[in-house]
Amino acid sequence: MTTTLAHQLANFAVTLRYEDLSEAVVHEVKRRVIDSLGCALGAWNEEPCVIARKVASDFSAKNGATIIGTNHQAPPDWAAFATGCCIRYFDYNDTYLSKEPAHPSDNIAAALAVAESVGADGREFITAIALAYEVQCRLCDAASIRARGWDHVTYGAFSTALAAAKLMKLDPEKTRHAVNIAGVACAALRQARVGELSHWKGVAFANAARHGVYSALLARAGMTGPAPIFEGQMGFEKELGVSLGDVGSKFVIRGKGDTEGTAAMILRTSIKFWPAEYHSQSAIEAALFLRKQIDDLSKVKSMMIESHDASVDIIGSEPEKWRPQNRETADHSLPYITAVALIDGEITDKQFEPARFTEPGIVKFLENVKVQRNDELSAIYAEAVANIVHVELSDGRTLSKRVDYPLGNAKNPLKDSEVEGKFKFLAAPALGEDRAKKVLEHAWKIENAASVNELMKSVQIAR
Repeated sequence: MTTTLAHQLANFAVTLRYEDLSEAVVHEVKRRVIDSLGCALGAWNEEPCVIARKVASDFSAKNGATIIGTNHQAPPDWAAFATGCCIRYFDYNDTYLSKEPAHPSDNIAAALAVAESVGADGREFITAIALAYEVQCRLCDAASIRARGWDHVTYGAFSTALAAAKLMKLDPEKTRHAVNIAGVACAALRQARVGELSHWKGVAFANAARHGVYSALLARAGMTGPAPIFEGQMGFEKELGVSLGDVGSKFVIRGKGDTEGTAAMILRTSIKFWPAEYHSQSAIEAALFLRKQIDDLSKVKSMMIESHDASVDIIGSEPEKWRPQNRETADHSLPYITAVALIDGEITDKQFEPARFTEPGIVKFLENVKVQRNDELSAIYAEAVANIVHVELSDGRTLSKRVDYPLGNAKNPLKDSEVEGKFKFLAAPALGEDRAKKVLEHAWKIENAASVNELMKSVQIAR
């Protein structure tokens, strides 16, 4: 089979050039690098990030990559894992919603690690990131795998393997084998995101990225992988029970005048304004709006959240979501997130500290919070990510607010100044304000950089 999906992905990856990208795509990649670095620095001291860094730091490499926040050079696959844990852990990095949801800036840790290890320049780094976004988002458009018990990070092994292969400048054949190796052992269980959640919820993609980079390293050395990995008798589609259809036809180099643009899926993704699961973002915005209408919170009797099916299924149906016992469950609980936004008037890291989500008053309030499916909101998903919040007051009034496109959504994007503000909020405590500004200077002109070395040095945390 010479036109398999793996062939099509490999050919697209090898052919794609920086010059094919629009100015809008290049600019958006830089915004996502800034956003991801901020998320990583903000979560740097969180327990799973410390664990990942400790494990990865046991390994050193001659042509390695820097573990974010340190000066330690680890093998690029381990550096991708340790950095990726930091980018993802706060659930604050970007989002793409389709048949399968995703957080495509998870790919950036792999791109950083491999770019540094091979000495890639800024334009090559940007191109690899745009490629990874394109691949992961197109696969998410093609088929849902979470409904069949598989985690969305499964697609990330392919996107990171291709980004790594691109940065390594592998030929089409070796790039295809990187895809084949990545695919044969990439299926991740959705159990990572149901019930009482664990550290693994925030590090599952980092592990997929580690595997994707490792697959490219093996392919670079001449290792071959089983084919056809997608269409085969025991391949990806057969074993996961999905059809990816004609997704391969989407991976084409488009002319500058094409309205869709080349590798432009990043423009359809959204940046989070609050550090919580994306389906809750519009509920947070609605709750904060309603809070301004209530002069005395003691008058609040109950809350009801109308939401779409994906939101209810992922963050609004399991009993654990009404009584979270750890951060991972709290930031994936629609009732808790919405309630605490109304009560505290903010959503920051403080709202996900155990003392807050186990506080007796909060636990009692959650007994009067209900989540209800709304067919109209489900019908417009994922074009819109809507929630309606109703608050019943003791005087008999009910206040309601609907939000379809929360701040940061692709249809309601953050300004550059707001992206910078989020970065500074997260990074300044670790770096100081002056050094945080220096990181921004490096990131905004990364296309002119001879390598990503200076960028990685700029985020080293003094200890």
